[in-house]
Amino acid sequence: MKKIDRRALMASGLALAAAPDVHAQAASIARTTFGRVRGVTEGGVLSFKGVRYGAPTQRFMAPREPTPWRGVRDALAYGPACPQRGLESEPQSEDCLFLNVWTPSLQGQRPVLLYIHGGAYNTGSGSSPITNGARLAERGDAVVITLNHRLNAFGYAYLAAYGFPDSGNAGQLDLILALQWVQRNAAHFGGDAGNVTVFGQSGGGAKIATLMAMPAAAGLFHRAFTMSGQQVTASGPLNATRRTDALINALHRVAPTPRELATVPADLILQASTMIDPVLGFGSLYFGPVLDERHLTRHPFYPAAAPQSLGIPLLIGNTHDETRGFVGDDRAMFGMSWNELPRLLATAMRVDILPDTVVAEYRRLYPHYSPSDVYFAASTAARSWRGALIELEARAEAGAPAYAYQLDWRAPAEGGIFGAPHTLDIPLVFGNLEQSHWIGARSPEAEAMSAQMMDTLIRFARVGDPGWPPYRLPERQTMIFDTTSRVVSDPRREERELFARVPYIQPGT
Repeated sequence: MKKIDRRALMASGLALAAAPDVHAQAASIARTTFGRVRGVTEGGVLSFKGVRYGAPTQRFMAPREPTPWRGVRDALAYGPACPQRGLESEPQSEDCLFLNVWTPSLQGQRPVLLYIHGGAYNTGSGSSPITNGARLAERGDAVVITLNHRLNAFGYAYLAAYGFPDSGNAGQLDLILALQWVQRNAAHFGGDAGNVTVFGQSGGGAKIATLMAMPAAAGLFHRAFTMSGQQVTASGPLNATRRTDALINALHRVAPTPRELATVPADLILQASTMIDPVLGFGSLYFGPVLDERHLTRHPFYPAAAPQSLGIPLLIGNTHDETRGFVGDDRAMFGMSWNELPRLLATAMRVDILPDTVVAEYRRLYPHYSPSDVYFAASTAARSWRGALIELEARAEAGAPAYAYQLDWRAPAEGGIFGAPHTLDIPLVFGNLEQSHWIGARSPEAEAMSAQMMDTLIRFARVGDPGWPPYRLPERQTMIFDTTSRVVSDPRREERELFARVPYIQPGT
């Protein structure tokens, strides 16, 4: 199997591949509240791509509903993605408020599964072949929806001081507008507006956690399923303002007017966003939801789980080897020495603890681990898994329905050296195994693992539980998805306890 371009993968938040081999047949026409759209048969379901749910955006402003149209518009091709770097395979435009629908029939009342893509608020789209919803819709007899919305500076730069009071959460407001579209239009596509499940991976899961704390999103969805994506805290307004000031300085506009900001070419904004983040001190500028006291008035999971969503069943999952998905083409990461390990681990964990202490504990717990094994395990536990545990514990303490899973199934890429990496659950949940560079083929073992995860999501959407006990303290019951799946109490307890000793700060905020 060929080497994986991890940089391109993580830039989009999705594994990119050729379009699925499906045969488009007879056209179907569906009615929406804004006008009629024409889709086609794709595989065993109806497909409507590039359906407009918002008007062309006004930069840094809240989204607006589309202008109704007469006649029938084609919904045969995906709409453009938000402008971003690293996604050359798709058209891009600030006019990006489009969604895609797969449904077995235009009649009926099926569960609605709305997927929110990953990419850390910065990149990605709902138009990747790996998130094509045809297989999931057919297997689950459900309506599956993916979408595009505003990202990076266009969706999350906090410009309230420059005359754009909605700017820091514009991307989240796009998602709320899409959910409002679902409420008004689900029945036209054979869906039940009273049974909407939002699910998302990585940044998509973080966006969902944030929606669960936004008053305007209350009542718009009824179940939530996050995969390797948490949002414990949002950006504070002061840190968000520091990033905006850095962006503006990089644009060489000391005191720009709102009109100037609204007309700067998009590519210049993207280029300016690549400067070093002034809060983190590394990486490009981070843009994410902002505690703006306007649309987001509290942190999603601090100091506790958002009260408005305690009645919504929440399924939270992570992969066992998240950070093995971040190595890019640097195979030297798999051959690091014990001497190199503490230095490399210091920045990878994203929490303030002596690396030597961590290394010693992991060598005690797992004496057979190599230096790279310790690196990936510790960075996953401290950086990626920790936020999930905080959210699960907060829901358990509130007595709210929450369920946990851990994906241990080893991806076959390059002899299995990546274990169960970040993004592995996307092709398994959608059933698009051949579109994933982690998997690459429809083997019996991969098909079986995919069937388990698809059926878990479908059951959760239908009845509000995934088929195993909720996460409660101190049991911490967790489904381990593997060739032989099972429920385990408090998996990796010693790792959890090690990092619970130090404060957790949401990466980026």
